[in-house]
Amino acid sequence: MKALTMHVDIVSAEKEIFSGLAEMLVATLEHGEIGVLPRHTPLLARMKPGEVRVKTPTEELNFYVSGGLLEVQPHIVTVLADTALRAKDLDEAAALKAKERAEDAMKNRQAAIDYAKAEAELAEAVAQLRAIQRLRDKTKT
Repeated sequence: MKALTMHVDIVSAEKEIFSGLAEMLVATLEHGEIGVLPRHTPLLARMKPGEVRVKTPTEELNFYVSGGLLEVQPHIVTVLADTALRAKDLDEAAALKAKERAEDAMKNRQAAIDYAKAEAELAEAVAQLRAIQRLRDKTKT
């Protein structure tokens, strides 16, 4: 029996990252993680920085998004993100440096706006590091 599929597009402000058929998509929304299967109820939701996993008929792909919108239609799912990268393209050293800079900025805060910016940068760096770790864990098994 052939598995049901849906069309998935993952798009950043700069370019299309992925376009193809998938059996399932998992993403992190503001209020938790969601799994989307073909024929899912239509939905429009904000995403948090983090990992998006796409199970195609032949493999599982991992992406990092900096947040954005998830639009679900019964047979089409679109991820619109400011930044989207394949997880394997993430730079762990750069993410660690960004995390350290954000933590330092939070310690030495000058104003509430600086603190909020540092907090957002820290959340993004931590999400990137989590995506890198998940990818590393998958390649070990």
